Amino acid sequence: MPDALKIGVAGLGTVGAATIKILTSAANELAERAGRPIRVVAVSARSKGRDRGIDLSSYRWHDDPVALALDPEVDCVIELMGGSEGSAKDLVEAALKAGKSVVTANKALLASHGSTLARLAEQRGATIAFEAAAAGGIPVIKALREALVGNEITRVSGILNGTCNYILSRMEAEGLDFAACLKAAQDLGYAEADPTFDVEGYDTAHKLALLTALAFGTEVDGDAVYVEGISNVTPLDLSMAEELGFRIKLLGVAERTSQGVEQRVHPTFVPRTSQLAGVMGVTNAVEIQAQPVGLITLVGPGAGGGATASAVVGDVVDLARGNRVKTFGRPSGALAKPIRAPMQQHEGGYYVRLQVLDRPGAAATIASRMAERGISLESILQKGRGTPRSASGAVPVILITYATTELRVRDAVAAIAEEGVLDGPPQVIRIER
Repeated sequence: MPDALKIGVAGLGTVGAATIKILTSAANELAERAGRPIRVVAVSARSKGRDRGIDLSSYRWHDDPVALALDPEVDCVIELMGGSEGSAKDLVEAALKAGKSVVTANKALLASHGSTLARLAEQRGATIAFEAAAAGGIPVIKALREALVGNEITRVSGILNGTCNYILSRMEAEGLDFAACLKAAQDLGYAEADPTFDVEGYDTAHKLALLTALAFGTEVDGDAVYVEGISNVTPLDLSMAEELGFRIKLLGVAERTSQGVEQRVHPTFVPRTSQLAGVMGVTNAVEIQAQPVGLITLVGPGAGGGATASAVVGDVVDLARGNRVKTFGRPSGALAKPIRAPMQQHEGGYYVRLQVLDRPGAAATIASRMAERGISLESILQKGRGTPRSASGAVPVILITYATTELRVRDAVAAIAEEGVLDGPPQVIRIER
């Protein structure tokens, strides 16, 4: 049997500890599958004395993660520290410059520097494997980079953040507000003490940027993703979605349009009959639309030590087998400069909730401002009895539009607000049919 692939692990949190447990407890089976032994030889983390539930005594300890990357006994580096800059970036760059392949779960790093790091890896004959960086235990990276290479992909969309999906699921099921469900998510360990990265959509945006590069052969462009989070979604929005035959999900969507590749993250009305609508709790799901295969849906755990470690170990076994795939499925020089489709030109249906003051002519004003911009309304609903009013006595008015553009809707809503008939900011949520 060939020599062992010797691994250095940087970052010994939940995922790092789980990864080492798998690599040690399943060492014999992994060696059979990989055709060679896989052995952890060195580790690095912030604190050496912390109890992680694993025995680290047989591994060399490096306080400096860059020193781990340069350790002559290490063939391959697993980076699980996180962060787009600092030690994680230094470690990955050092490993690649030394010609050592890297396995990482760091979507922030790749969303910010993926194209540059991919070029460096190719120059030094190394590989960056990152199955764990998007959708946790769901093998969507391998699907896009390898399994679907005979297809033309037109759209990738999905639920890519378990924290947001848990919060929205519980808000809907129990009629609770966002703050209460966020607190529950934090108590259960699903959300961080500072949940901004998750609930405001940035985590989903980083993952979507990676999937976009794989799907459409473009350089990674995290700044091109339009981002909205879920903190403004209310129980009323969720109950209205149910009444209208929808559920609200935070979706990441990348699709090719006539104007370029559109990348967007935002709360979305999805039909209750769709597969995505049935994905509840912390579960993730990704839909891939391609030709000739059609629609593929992948569903599974999107986070957690076990699910993420599973993806990391899968990448390590691939490297042990000698599988070498370009980071984003194509030579870095062949990745196209992304043409950003402007969000203002996005077309689709819209849910618009207005808190309308009880004034003569208010409804006519709203309808006129919409009509002036060529927006056709599928339905108008006024929620009165049983619906909480504001202190001013304003009541919610719900507008459902036929297909129109983001620019028209935003312009119309701004014009309505200028008329002085609203109490509070409007709510606008896109509809996917």
